[in-house]
Order: sequence, then C-alpha cells, then structure tokens
Amino acid sequence: MKRYDVAVVGGGPGGTAAGWAAARGGADAVVIEKGVPRADREELGPDSTDAAGMLDYWVDMMALTEEIPEHVILRELEGARFHGPTETATLEKTSIPSTYPQFGFAFHRARFDDWLREKAAAAGTEYRVGVGVRGVEHEKAAGSASGWVHTLALRDGTEIRADYLVLADGPQRTITTGVLEAFTDAPVTDLLGSRRANHIAYQEHRRFPEELFDPRYLEFWWGVIPGHTAYPWIFPNDGTVARVGLTMPIDLDVGSLSDRRAYRLLRPEDDRVPPGKEYVRRLLEAQYPDYDVDREFPLVEDRGKRGGIESYPISSTRPIDSPVRAGVAVVGGAMGATSAFHEGGDHVAVRTGKIAGSLASAGVLETYNREWKRAIGTEVLRNVAFADVVRDFTPADWDRSIGAVRRMVDRGGTGLREAIGAGVAGAGLFARYKKRKFDYRSGRYVQIAESDYSVRDDGRRFPALADD
Repeated sequence: MKRYDVAVVGGGPGGTAAGWAAARGGADAVVIEKGVPRADREELGPDSTDAAGMLDYWVDMMALTEEIPEHVILRELEGARFHGPTETATLEKTSIPSTYPQFGFAFHRARFDDWLREKAAAAGTEYRVGVGVRGVEHEKAAGSASGWVHTLALRDGTEIRADYLVLADGPQRTITTGVLEAFTDAPVTDLLGSRRANHIAYQEHRRFPEELFDPRYLEFWWGVIPGHTAYPWIFPNDGTVARVGLTMPIDLDVGSLSDRRAYRLLRPEDDRVPPGKEYVRRLLEAQYPDYDVDREFPLVEDRGKRGGIESYPISSTRPIDSPVRAGVAVVGGAMGATSAFHEGGDHVAVRTGKIAGSLASAGVLETYNREWKRAIGTEVLRNVAFADVVRDFTPADWDRSIGAVRRMVDRGGTGLREAIGAGVAGAGLFARYKKRKFDYRSGRYVQIAESDYSVRDDGRRFPALADD
C-alpha cells in the first residue's frame, strides 16, 4: 500500500490546484480523478464543467504563479448585460480592483483543466485518472504529520494512505459527505445533499448567424424562468460559437407558483419545469423570432461532453469549514465556496485548493479555515448576501432591481450615492444587501463551523454515498 503526504479526491480546478501547490511545497502528492470522456478532450478528465467565463478580479483571486495560456482563452470580453422581463442593465467594469486589463474573458474549460493538470504533473504531483474512491478510513497515528492517517479504498481494489486528505469532489460531494459525518453531529446530508444544496445547469454550444453574434458581452436573463437564482445565459466564445444555457433549482414545483404567467419562458401547458433543452430553445426563439433555431443556430457537436451538449451540478449553498484537526480540508464546490451567481467558481476553487495544498505541504493545515476566509471571504460574503436578498424575487422585482442598477450605472457607479440617486428601488436594494452582509460578518456565512467538528479516535470505515 503506497503512502503519500497528501491525497486529493477530485481532479477539477480545486483538486488539481491542491495537488500542484502541495508538490511545489515539497510534498509527495497524489490526485485521484475518476475521469469522464468529453468530445473536446482527447483523454479522460474531470466532470467539473461550467459556462467558463472569468472576470478581471477573479484572475487575481486565483493567485496563479503563471499566466493562463492563450490557447485556453477563447474571447476577451468588454462587459455583461443583465436583462429583466423588460429592463436591461449593462456593466462594463466590475468596480473591484484588479490587475487584469479587460473586463474578463471566456475560456475553454477542458483546456483549462488540462493546463492545470500539466502544471501539477510538472511539479511532481501524481495524477491518477480513470479510478474513483470507494470509501475512506481515518485513524490516529503518532508518526503522521497531521496526527492522522487516511486510507482511501479505490474502485480498482487498491488502497493508498496519506497524512493529509483534501476533498475536491465537487458539488455532488460523493466522498465529502461521508467523511464529514465521521467528525461531526451536524446534519451534513441535510445541509449538503445534492438535491437541496445544488442547482442543475445545462448548456449547448451553438453557432450563431454572424449578424446576430455579439462577441463583446456576456448576457443573462433574470425573472424569465422560475426558481431562486434561476437564469438563462449566452456566453460568446470563439468564432460565432456561443454557449447557451441556464441554471435552475432541482425539483421545483411549477404548480406552487402564484404568478407563473409572469415568466416569459413558461407556457400555460407546462405542468412541470421544462427540461434545459426546451428552455434553451424557447430563449432563442424569443430573442430571435425571425430565425429557425435548428437550421440557423446549429449545435457544434465536437464541443462539450457529447454532441455539443452538457449538464452538470452547481453549488447553491453556503460554505462550510473543514475538520482540519483531523488533517482534512474541503475545497471548491465541495465546500460550497462556488456560487450559482457566478456560473460556478473556478477562481475560488483554484484558490481554496492552492491554500489547502500549500498548508498541507508545510504541515500547518490547521490554519486552513482561517486562511480561506482571508483569501475569498469577501467574495463569498457578496454572493451569499445577494442570494438572500433576491431569494423571493418575482419577475417584477427583477425588473425594478435591474432598472435601478441601470440608473445607478448611468450615474457613474454602483455605490451608495448612485443607489440613492437611482430612487427608492436602488436605495432599497442597496440597504437590503448591506444588511445581509452585516448579518454574515466575521465568517457567519459558514453553515458548519470548525467548532462543530469533534475529532474521534475510532477508525470506522465510511463508504461513498453513491456507487458512481
């Protein structure tokens, strides 16, 4: 049985960054990735896909030691448009200091994953792809750097051991949930269960007619489909190809909606939430009524997971602390640091993975919960607070808010002065947002705190929750 300093479960951005940082710090690190095939990747890789857009300050937040290569970046962006049922606001700056000179860029997610993987391997990380983790056993060990040894049972029948364990298995948390339940009596499954804590996202790669394709802006539509933080989008990529998709809650009951006729992409005959592909079709038909969707917006079948189409879970919950006293850190989507508001969160996944890997290699992982808050706490607080503010928004609420933002932008910014100048809607939106941020100050946005963990002495085995 091979022994490592650091074992990482999951080879997406968070896990690969953890392995990369651990190896750069001198640790013997291994990343375990079950691997899925994709049409736009020649080999197996992670199943962690999102709409693949990066804003200017997110680049700084990743704190990468090397620039993202040109072949990963598909399109430089000038801004983003936010559409309500009738209102539209255009933002051409994030108003957050950054070193990246543009508003942001769209990028090729599989190439980004593969680039991180290459860098991790070059630093000395062992990257095992094509095998998953069946379960994990934990036991105290006097000779371990963490004071613990974690034994990972792999699905090929082998086992490995590690002093430190980094969990980066994404929003599905197949392994994370079982591991956390070993160290806390908190209701982990209730808080982090995929059907409660995640949205489902769906997207298609489509080639647009040249006269309709706008390469400059990301576009989002709010208040046109039901559900908390549910929205369609169009992301311009290279050429005239765009990703057209949406994110929405799981198991939403449209029968419970009191104002279903207010949602532009719902129809009277819908007795349940339409599937993602139907929503995409309706969006394109509504935006471009004079065009034939199948003929003039063809799928680009050599992209995405298969046939130009992909779906994936996306975290929509508040983050958690990790049981660091047992030598365990949870990063990225698995810890809830990503957000449905910014199409996932490659930037926070990379940063939390880097922090966990670096601290593990230095033998000081017990500081991880403090350090991730120092690095990304402001970003998490923004997303959690705003998610609360808009939780019960109706289409009319979205229209009022986007109209207020438009007026604020017209006045030169999105601060208090501009909010007051934008009228009652702007001032009210700003006040509610500031109150929620105050309520979550000092890390109060975490839903499982470090103090909730109790490190046990037994060495029970905790199998994965699902045989995937």
